[in-house]
Amino acid sequence: MFKSILIPNDGSELSERATQQGLKLARSLGAKVVALHVTTPFHVLAVEPVAVTATREQYERETASFAKKVLEGVAAAARQAGVECIGVSRTGEQVWREVIQAAEANGCDAICMASHGRRGVAAVMLGSETVKVLTHSKIPVVVVR
Repeated sequence: MFKSILIPNDGSELSERATQQGLKLARSLGAKVVALHVTTPFHVLAVEPVAVTATREQYERETASFAKKVLEGVAAAARQAGVECIGVSRTGEQVWREVIQAAEANGCDAICMASHGRRGVAAVMLGSETVKVLTHSKIPVVVVR
C-alpha cells in the first residue's frame, strides 16, 4: 500500500500522538518514514512569542535547535519501532505548502498528520494547516485526532 509516509511534527502533544500512529502504520506496512519539521521565517511583527523578543540570529538558532530536538525524537521513536526514518527540516511562510512539497520531494505516497497543532491566537490567525494540506494535496492524508 504505502511505501513512504511523511509525518510532520511541530512539537505539540497532538503531533507526538500523530507521530506514534504514523510509525505504527509504517511498521505494519513495512514503509519508511520521512519526519518533517517546518519553521516559519523570522518577522519583526510575529505571532510566535519567541520571535517578538528575539533577533533574527537568535530566532534562527532557537528554531533550528527546536527542529533538531523534534526530529531526533521522531528518529528515536522510529528506531524503537523498527522503522526506517529520515528527518527533514524546512522553512517557509506557508506550512501546509512545505508539507506537500516535502512529501513530493521525498517520494512519499502518504502524509500522516495531526488534526491541528497550534492553539489560541496563532491557530485562529493561521487557520488549520491540516485542512489546507487536505485541500491541496494530491497525496493521501491520514489525519490523527
